[in-house]
Amino acid sequence: MTSRPLQEPAFLILSALAQGPAHGYGIVKDVELSSEGRITLRAGTLYGAIDRLVAAGLVEIDHEEVVDSRLRRYYRLTPEGGNRLAAEAHRAEAQARSALARLNARGWVVGTPGGAGSRLDGATA
Repeated sequence: MTSRPLQEPAFLILSALAQGPAHGYGIVKDVELSSEGRITLRAGTLYGAIDRLVAAGLVEIDHEEVVDSRLRRYYRLTPEGGNRLAAEAHRAEAQARSALARLNARGWVVGTPGGAGSRLDGATA
């Protein structure tokens, strides 16, 4: 996980934990909200990703509590996880700036995310 870019679910999990410790359901809801509903993590996907992030030293258990006779485990970002999230965010930002600059250089008028762009010559994207 150290040299390759993070997969989007892992990036979003780290991003959710950047706000502070959270349990599984809280992470799932944050990921759904921050991805505008594009990413819905199922339990197996969430905990598999968390296990990989823990093994990589990016996430650790913060604390556990029992709620309604069920164990609720809270996770937190490690300092290494915060550094990795920042590096990934800067990498993605740089790639997006490069793509937008290339589109602009070719005469594309860049619209809003998810919206249609158009060319200055009137053609649509």
